[in-house]
Amino acid sequence: VSHQKTDWVSIHSQICHLLSPVLRPQPCFHSEKDRKQGKEQLLRKQESLIAVALSRAQGFVWAGQPLEAIPAALQALRSSSRLLGPASLQLLPICLLLAEASTGAGRPRQAAKYLSQAQWIVLQSPDCSAALQSKLHRGLGLFSIAEGNLDQALYHLANDVYLATAEFGLNSVEVSGGYFHMANIFFHQNKMDAANSLYTEV
Repeated sequence: VSHQKTDWVSIHSQICHLLSPVLRPQPCFHSEKDRKQGKEQLLRKQESLIAVALSRAQGFVWAGQPLEAIPAALQALRSSSRLLGPASLQLLPICLLLAEASTGAGRPRQAAKYLSQAQWIVLQSPDCSAALQSKLHRGLGLFSIAEGNLDQALYHLANDVYLATAEFGLNSVEVSGGYFHMANIFFHQNKMDAANSLYTEV
């Protein structure tokens, strides 16, 4: 019952009106034009469902409610996989969001599973942008921090900074997140020169 309630609050109260037309069998169309219009309408409804689910999940994560974010993010992942295929690069941000929510909810095994899925997607996509690879390394870095593996975290965050710099430039806002998390690590290790240098860079 508690799982059903969490699921309802997280996502299903928002998407019930979208689920029925997406999941039910499509009607038979009598002309090519009607078939094309039907496919376009279905695609728009599927995209709308994914957008709502992803927005809800992100909102719960930002509000510090990772447990509530998980059902919405799972809905986004399932719908996106069905629509785009399991190796689509568009699944990467959803996997990273699920990993972040799972880590925040105290489910490290689930977080590791979603990070592995994200890594697999990147490996299957040789044309993956540096921006997406940067997000992957940041997710891996934050997970390593949560696990207490600070050396591994610094490795991933350094890759995050390198890839974000390659994509957006040295002084871009996108680079600052990696610097900030590295600075926090050095601060907790009492390496104040390195920490202050990175905080200044941020």
